[in-house]
Amino acid sequence: MSGPDERLYVVTYDIRDPKRWRRVYRLLQGYGSWLQLSVFQCRLSRRRLVELRAALDERIHHGEDHVLILDLGPAERVELRVDSLGRSFEPVRREPLII
Repeated sequence: MSGPDERLYVVTYDIRDPKRWRRVYRLLQGYGSWLQLSVFQCRLSRRRLVELRAALDERIHHGEDHVLILDLGPAERVELRVDSLGRSFEPVRREPLII
């Protein structure tokens, strides 16, 4: 659900095992938009961030893998300054959720 407490995050990961990498990739598809190899942008409420962190914590090997969650600030007020070479870059936009 979208709300005023949403923040924009960039999630990057370095997962050593291909099987774990695929599980993390599939998980993140449910939370944000894929940007490029092992990088997602996610627009999340505090609750969704807690859910994502817990799900990632269950899927990674803490001695081998590394996940970074970069908080870019309030989603509605973030002024992205992105230099993109090659394919165009599209920031995550707030859209209605139809269930």
